[in-house]
Amino acid sequence: MRLILIRHGQTVSNVGGLLDTAHPGADLTPLGREQAGNLVAALESVTIDALYVSTLVRTQQTAAPLAAARGLEARVREDIREVAAGHLEGRHDRAAVDAYCTTFLAWANGDLDTVMPGGESGRDTFARFDRVVTEADDLGHETVAFVSHGAILRAWTGYSCSNLHAGYVSDNPLSNTGTIVVTGSPLTGWTAESWIGSVLPEVLTSAPASSGPAGLPADRGF
Repeated sequence: MRLILIRHGQTVSNVGGLLDTAHPGADLTPLGREQAGNLVAALESVTIDALYVSTLVRTQQTAAPLAAARGLEARVREDIREVAAGHLEGRHDRAAVDAYCTTFLAWANGDLDTVMPGGESGRDTFARFDRVVTEADDLGHETVAFVSHGAILRAWTGYSCSNLHAGYVSDNPLSNTGTIVVTGSPLTGWTAESWIGSVLPEVLTSAPASSGPAGLPADRGF
C-alpha cells in the first residue's frame, strides 16, 4: 500500500504560532484555502483510492477540493488527529514549543514511553494512528491519502520508516500541504519514498537525533 501523508493548509493558529491541537481547531486562512486548492493539480497524476481526514476542521477544509475533484468521500477518523499538546495547549512561547517538539522528536527516535505534558505517550499516539492505517490496508486500498498534521506525521514516519531517522525528521519540517509518501504494510513495515517532493534513498546516511527541537516549521504551528 502507498500512503500519501499530507499536512493541512495554513491556519490562523499557524500565523499566530499557537499550539492548537484540540477539537475543533482553527480554520484555514485564505492562503491555506489556496494551498488546499493547489493540491488538486499537485496530485493530478496520482491515483487515490481512499481519502482520510482527522476530526480537526483544518484537515477537512484542506481535503475538500481534492475530495470534490475526485468524487471521494473524506472519511473522518479521530485517531489521525494531531499529537495532543496537553498542558501546553494554546501556548506560543518558546519553552512550550520546545517541550512539544522535543517530545514528539523523542518518539521518532524510539522513546515511545515519553509523555507529552498532560497528554499522550508516543506508544498511545502511534497505536491510534496505526489503527486507521490498518483499516485502510484491510480494505485492500492500494493508494490512500491521509490529510493530517505536522507533528504526528513527522513522528510516525520517523519511527515507522526503515530508511528514516529522527535526525532527518528533526531537520526537515513539513510545510503546510507538504507531503510524505511511504510504501509498505502494517505487517512488513514502511519505507519513505519522498519528503515534500524530494526522492529518498532506500537507506539514509545515519545521523544522530537532534537533542533539541530543531526543524520547527517557519510558522511554529501544528
